Amino acid sequence: MPFLPILWLLMLLARAEEAVERFLDTKEEKERHRAKKEDERRRDAAVEQRGLDNVFDGDWNGAAGQFLLRWYSHSTHHERLLFAGQDGLVFTAPPRRVSMGRDKRAQVVARLSPEEATLEDPFGGEFETEIMLIRFRDGSWLRVDTEQARSELHMHALRNTS
Repeated sequence: MPFLPILWLLMLLARAEEAVERFLDTKEEKERHRAKKEDERRRDAAVEQRGLDNVFDGDWNGAAGQFLLRWYSHSTHHERLLFAGQDGLVFTAPPRRVSMGRDKRAQVVARLSPEEATLEDPFGGEFETEIMLIRFRDGSWLRVDTEQARSELHMHALRNTS
């Protein structure tokens, strides 16, 4: 516990440094920062409005809900690697929840053909987000988060919708 006051002090100093930097920003930098914050607010509102803060559309009887149930029967590990191509979507995962070198031992756990589901950027490129949707033919969807905004998966989805 003696480190807690030091940690608070460091956090306070970091916030003070950010405030000084914002104060010294040029007019253009301040405007760019304000515009970025406004975009983040609009994006967050759109995520909430469309229900994209959920894992899937909520219908366990829909294709997305059924896929999600099968998804975890293949591997209890929460992370999946998703590959998208012209042949559809391929999911890989390690066989167990805790495993060393899990990327090396990943196995294909599911495949979805383009007739079953497609990958989409729910905002059509309007916002830079980590959110992607797997849209099933019955209209149900499953949310997938990428490790970075505007990932290769986003670019794949945007190329295939235009």
